[in-house]
Amino acid sequence: MTEKVITCINCPMGCRMTVQMEGKEILKITGNTCKRGETYARQECTEPMRMVTAVVPVEGSRMPVSVKTRTPIPKARIQACMKALSGVRLTLPIHEKDVVLPDVCGTGVDVIATRTLMA
Repeated sequence: MTEKVITCINCPMGCRMTVQMEGKEILKITGNTCKRGETYARQECTEPMRMVTAVVPVEGSRMPVSVKTRTPIPKARIQACMKALSGVRLTLPIHEKDVVLPDVCGTGVDVIATRTLMA
């Protein structure tokens, strides 16, 4: 049996939780003050997910555009996502929520622009 100590990031409480595991099976979670903490602990200890943010160059603009994944992707896929984004080149105009990279790395999640950039 292993124990992981994690801090919940779902709310400002920042509950410090202890997760007891046997392999990938969660046996017990303690320290959370709400159900959201338990849900977070289960996900974080079995398949951690993260939002990815970056900037992408835009032809004809001195300023890159900021982008993010529409929803979190598996933490293990972040490096592949960043590599895929390094090959993206955009042209003006770009509108907030435009898809700049669909289905990034086979995750089913699109990378979208976070702001509008006009000529």
